[in-house]
Amino acid sequence: MSTICLIGVGRMGEPVCRRLVLAGHEVRAYDIRPERRAAVRSCGARWSDSAVAAASGADVLLTVLPGPAEVTAAVRDVVLQALAANATWIDMSSNAPTAAGPCREQAAAHGVGFLESPIGGSPADAAEARLRLFVGGDATLLERHRPLLSAVADRITHVGGPGTGYTAKLLVNLLWFGQAVATAEALLLGRRAGIDLGVLTDVLAAGPASSAFVRRDLPALLAGDYLPAYGLDRIHDQLAAITALAEQCGTPHAVADTVRRLHQEALERYGPVDGELLAVALLEERAGTLLRHPGAAAG
Repeated sequence: MSTICLIGVGRMGEPVCRRLVLAGHEVRAYDIRPERRAAVRSCGARWSDSAVAAASGADVLLTVLPGPAEVTAAVRDVVLQALAANATWIDMSSNAPTAAGPCREQAAAHGVGFLESPIGGSPADAAEARLRLFVGGDATLLERHRPLLSAVADRITHVGGPGTGYTAKLLVNLLWFGQAVATAEALLLGRRAGIDLGVLTDVLAAGPASSAFVRRDLPALLAGDYLPAYGLDRIHDQLAAITALAEQCGTPHAVADTVRRLHQEALERYGPVDGELLAVALLEERAGTLLRHPGAAAG
């Protein structure tokens, strides 16, 4: 069993903390918000009043934070210096490959191993240890910590070397958000053209245009749920990061940039509120039509 310094006890960090404690690990948790103390203690973990105190002598530093800025702000040299010898930093945040480069270098300078392991899944998935992890970094280091990661995830994919885990997660998100807005455009057009919404959704779900979004997530939208599990500003940041990477790599990204632009316009319209499908809400607003099954809430 490991002694873990967990930084970030929010929507994802709290269920991750609970699963690690249930697996028998000693978890010392810290969050910039002192009001998270009660949640940490309810998980059976120890609350620390600083990141340095949580890191003191820990074998593993685990960061579960919203984005690159929070990771950079949370993990300073003094935190890395406080870890045990041969410790490992596992970043489960929604980070960007370019932003994480200095983090890897900082860890290496202190003799700390580094794995990127961004999360796929919801807080409910974390509570049931059903997360998917996209791991980038040394394969041997991953195998060393696979039992620990298995406490929160049932699908752990070693994507490749440094940067690949973050990139894979961003690509998955890009395609999901792209499918969401493309599906919404198709449904709005089909409905305007006179096709019953229920018939059209059945046609899409049963044919070659089907996707995980259509089969699993579209019913929530049709019930008036815009999936308020993640901030629109964070979504835009991730889409901007993947289009910037495409620009850097010299690959075409016209579709990706359109998806990013739609989410930027949604952010300008609604502000940094929670809602993974708010770009769809923007399309509905522009069409003057809500995609709803009869009797569903207006959203």
